[in-house]
Amino acid sequence: MRFSLLSAALAVSLLTLSACKRTEPAAPPAPAATAPATSTSHDNLNAVAWVQASVEYKALSTQTFRAAADHLDTALKEKHWDALVPEERGNAAAGLKPAVVMDVDETVLDNSPYQARLIRDSREYDEVSWDQWVAEKKARPLPGVVDFAKAANAKGVTILYISNRAVHLKEATLANLREAGLPVADDSVFLGLGTVLEGCEQNGSEKNCRRRLAGQKYRVLMQFGDQIGDFTEVVANTREGRQALFDEYDDWFGERWWMLPNPTYGSWEPALFNNDWAQPAAARSQAKRDALDYAP
Repeated sequence: MRFSLLSAALAVSLLTLSACKRTEPAAPPAPAATAPATSTSHDNLNAVAWVQASVEYKALSTQTFRAAADHLDTALKEKHWDALVPEERGNAAAGLKPAVVMDVDETVLDNSPYQARLIRDSREYDEVSWDQWVAEKKARPLPGVVDFAKAANAKGVTILYISNRAVHLKEATLANLREAGLPVADDSVFLGLGTVLEGCEQNGSEKNCRRRLAGQKYRVLMQFGDQIGDFTEVVANTREGRQALFDEYDDWFGERWWMLPNPTYGSWEPALFNNDWAQPAAARSQAKRDALDYAP
């Protein structure tokens, strides 16, 4: 029907133009408005917009913590239940006080406003701007985490925060956690980057030594994180190495290990460009494009 009406209207218009002998050329259409080139050029735009604006992100976070809460009583009752891999459990877990290990950033606290500022200013992460953001103590808790942490704390479970925030950010981090409503037993529950365990050699920002330190005092019921390195040491940060870790411990997810969604950053990203951050941004972006699967 739409086609017939348009055809009729076009015929009438042509007859009218012919009768009036209007032969002057029509004015060219105005060029379409284009958005500034920077509006969609930042690599992180979609990811940060999804974290901040989608109900799907909120739903994933909420359901993760609710499901974990449903497993908490079982973990408490089974005296041999432990969420540390054997290589990081240097002593018997039975009889130790129960604890839950949580990463901080994008697992407990939402730093998407910091990521949004980087997009706005066409910048990448740097330590100075990150330290300034942490000092503001404005990060909000992820959906569902406060309810879970309070429920665990009420059952006598200590919440430990193993974070790659530097030790000099400890006070601001603990203040932010308390302000967000998270239980903080004392300053010792924060194990930041730079925390030392005698006899354990830490490789870069890997958390294996700090997990071993936590295991000396606690039976770790669960671990929460937003990337595989929050649960076990990543010896080879390649796609193959990361996949091998998942294959080895896939049955731990949803019982002992609980993963939160984070598309904005993480060690998965440099695994796509040989962990070489010295490359120009365009080269890193091309490596990520090359990693895409175009199968029909």
